[in-house]
Amino acid sequence: MATASNSAAHLLPHLQKALTCNPNLKLLDIGCGPGTISASLAQHLLPSGHVLATDIADDVLSRAKEHAISQGLAVPENISFQKESVYELSFSDNEFDIVHAHQVLCHLDDPVAAVAEMLRVCKPSGLISLRESDMRMWCFWPELPSLLKFHGLMVDVMLANGGQDKGGRKLVSWIMDAGVERKDIEAGFGTWCYSEPGDRKAWGEAMIERLRTGQMRQRGIELGLTTEEGVEEMVKGWEEWIERGDATLGIVNGEVIVRKVASLPKAT
Repeated sequence: MATASNSAAHLLPHLQKALTCNPNLKLLDIGCGPGTISASLAQHLLPSGHVLATDIADDVLSRAKEHAISQGLAVPENISFQKESVYELSFSDNEFDIVHAHQVLCHLDDPVAAVAEMLRVCKPSGLISLRESDMRMWCFWPELPSLLKFHGLMVDVMLANGGQDKGGRKLVSWIMDAGVERKDIEAGFGTWCYSEPGDRKAWGEAMIERLRTGQMRQRGIELGLTTEEGVEEMVKGWEEWIERGDATLGIVNGEVIVRKVASLPKAT
């Protein structure tokens, strides 16, 4: 399960420092998905801070809200949920102390416009925290042919949908194109590693779910990138990977913290 500790660790020291100055922090979490990171961030902001988690789908927001409640958070006091498009956020300028997005820009055809909108709603001297996987830097072992086909399918579907397969390495460029100076960007790379039995099971089953019921299967077949038989071969590959004691998977993620200055030039 993604949490602030394993998926936003680059933000946490900045978050704790900001809390010492303002215990009533307002954090906007864009593209919250299942809400596990949103809820984890809200726990870090207790008792006085607040997380507003957004997504574009009502059913996603409903599940995220259920998760928050299951974690003992008060809705809407500690965390609230709202349907929003990252391209046209309904909030006023300079409204949030921290704006956070995890694995969001990779799905967008105009990530620079999304970053510019995040900057708009962030307060001067506030922070924008971004983390994006670099899909070209997945390291499997064993290199099962079916999993290599899965990775190729995932990248091809992402690109066909207008997404970004190299988001992790492009973050700084996107942010600078949105008008931020390099001196105001703190950049690095972090990793996910799946090697323990429980981690392999959770990740592998999530990938199998994508293949069986997610958009990847439908779009891959529609675009002629795979077949029903090919999908089932990939499912079997993940099942084998889960059971292999020597199986590992490493994923590289680009991570940035942006400090917003009082005024920004127009995005290029």
